[in-house]
Amino acid sequence: MIIYKRRLREELERALKSFPVVALIGSRQVGKTTLARKIAAKQNAVFLDLERPSDLAKLDEPELYLSEQKDNLVVLDEIQRKPELFPLLRSLIDEDRRPGRFLILGSASPKLLRQGSETLAGRIKFLELSPFDITEIISEKESKQNNINYNSEIISVKKEADDLNELWLRGGYPASFLADNHQTSFEWREAFVATFLERDLPQWGFRVNATQSRRFWTMLAHVHGQLWNAATLARSLGVSTPTVKHHLDLLTDMLIVRQLSPLHANVRKRLVKSPKVYIRDSGLLHVLLGIQEYESLWGHPVRGASFEGYVLEQILARIPTHIQPSFFRSHSGDELDLVLQFPNSFVAVEIKHTASPKLSAGFHRARKDLGIQKSYVIYPGTETFTMSEGVQAMPLISFLNMLDSQNI
Repeated sequence: MIIYKRRLREELERALKSFPVVALIGSRQVGKTTLARKIAAKQNAVFLDLERPSDLAKLDEPELYLSEQKDNLVVLDEIQRKPELFPLLRSLIDEDRRPGRFLILGSASPKLLRQGSETLAGRIKFLELSPFDITEIISEKESKQNNINYNSEIISVKKEADDLNELWLRGGYPASFLADNHQTSFEWREAFVATFLERDLPQWGFRVNATQSRRFWTMLAHVHGQLWNAATLARSLGVSTPTVKHHLDLLTDMLIVRQLSPLHANVRKRLVKSPKVYIRDSGLLHVLLGIQEYESLWGHPVRGASFEGYVLEQILARIPTHIQPSFFRSHSGDELDLVLQFPNSFVAVEIKHTASPKLSAGFHRARKDLGIQKSYVIYPGTETFTMSEGVQAMPLISFLNMLDSQNI
């Protein structure tokens, strides 16, 4: 069995050497606990799962218990279950600001864990663990099985096709991707969705029944990669527009849905103002649409949008926080799938699930309007080639390698 090394591990270990509190966030079952246990095993540490009554009982007197652990790394799993701990953590840290005192794990964004981010301002580092990405899969398989350097571009892009299709179909949740077969993977994702709707959402105070929530999720799956239209979904569900927006925002904060904002640029065109909505994990998208096999995905109308969302998440999981992602679309139809805003320039990314990508006139007009010099087309092929001046087509892994080397 191959044990995949998470790309975030080294950054997490560095953060623990610099900050008294590090928050590792990510949706449920993404691998936070596994990664935290590996790090905790290398040092003096105590691990508390706040969903276990026995561990919760240790915190009946939290100040006394945590004070006694001042020389250990304290890992608090599912911190959102006990938000009242945040002020105590601040007090303990202000008494001793030693780095690496607390590692807290949460299944929600910093926005949803607002109390922690505000109470611990200046004392905490947030890191997000995403599902598996293609470089984690390929690098580990190459090093374990073939003794080939991951940086060997030719080998990597040849391996990418098979691994990309499997990761795209099943998604990156470890239990789903590592399942023995597609049927087991599909059943795991079905159970994940059911548990999330029936248990996790109510824990956050969302009082819509599971059946209606499932309908909402399924409707989101059918508009995956499209502009958000709250009024249409509200009418279909028979609820108010604010209710639908609240549900979308909650799923966004729980790291299940991504709202990609439109670029607000000073161009002489009317631009769309609504975000584009994606279900972040492609495997969850496919289970909501009943897609179990790759052949079914190939013939499904959502194939192009699914591939777009998959590539988008692979890219956004690794860009630095100072790079702002967005999309560009005018009312006349000029469009760019992804715009990465660097301090002094824009980079455009177009995503095409075809062996022979072609670019529209609207793509070139959008590039001209924004003054974009560098553009990339991500496609499921194995070669990198120039499509036109300033536009290169390349495999996903080649683009990710460029991002990592900051050679973009």
